[in-house]
Amino acid sequence: MASIIPAAGTLPWRRRDGRLEVALVHRPKYDDWSWAKGKLDPGEPLCVAAARETFEETGLQVRLGIPLPRSTYTVLDGEGAPATKEVHYWAAHVVGGSGVLEHEIDEVRWVDARTAHDLLDYGRDREQLLAVVRADREGGLDTWPLVLVRHSKSRPRSRWKGDDRLRPLDAVGREQADDVSRILEAFGIERVVSSSSVRCVQTVEPYAARLGTRIRAKDSLSEEGFAADPRPAVMQLHKLLDLARPVVVCTHGPVLPTLLEVLRSRLRADSACRVSAEEELTAAGKSSMRKGEVLVAHLMGSGDAARVVAVERIDT
Repeated sequence: MASIIPAAGTLPWRRRDGRLEVALVHRPKYDDWSWAKGKLDPGEPLCVAAARETFEETGLQVRLGIPLPRSTYTVLDGEGAPATKEVHYWAAHVVGGSGVLEHEIDEVRWVDARTAHDLLDYGRDREQLLAVVRADREGGLDTWPLVLVRHSKSRPRSRWKGDDRLRPLDAVGREQADDVSRILEAFGIERVVSSSSVRCVQTVEPYAARLGTRIRAKDSLSEEGFAADPRPAVMQLHKLLDLARPVVVCTHGPVLPTLLEVLRSRLRADSACRVSAEEELTAAGKSSMRKGEVLVAHLMGSGDAARVVAVERIDT
């Protein structure tokens, strides 16, 4: 059975003079035009690899947007045996970087969709382009992420005699928190909201420190606060929908199903990803997100008009 070689990349996009443009890369070794992509480092989440490879190849820092169709094709592995390369892609906003070319790339070219379609050397790469064009026409390309995180693994309740709100992460949980930090960076999260319980705060602490921002700790998102009255937690989520900025909310297993149901009620009816998004939100609510799991809801609009167009779940 052929082995699977996972890889990840992006389609950076922008709008210039009202026209959609995407960034292609040229590899002189193969004399081809394609998307920025590359293989994963050991233990690296796909989304993190996508952002890293884009920066390493193009010098552009990106914030990941909606997921795009995967590309699967046969290659030869390091021993010359057939293997299946599976590349995961995201649409991406450019948020910084020098644009200095790196890693076997000699040109990055911004072109309109029709030119990109003609320049691409592989038919499989046109699937991602068509998905970006379709999302743009439907108004679902320019999105912002609302990320829900269940706190990382913590000290067992049975071994903690103090106030449960002060129960900290264990060694595994601290490693998960580092992974959560890298994932949040890939999606360009700007605001950090958390339950006031220590295990939740510690889960997002590494990212808040990296970003240089404070954690907005809310008693309403704690297990105890939610059990007393769930309405403030829902109100907090609605405030974030009003704000419409890339944000993470870290909370607990018993709180998440209610927040997920709010997002499910905001699904965009005509989104191409509506069915899969609804399935992901429903499954996460029914089976409970795993400790340290990250759920990314890609939204368009704000306030009452905010709608979920895609959802992805990421393990740590």
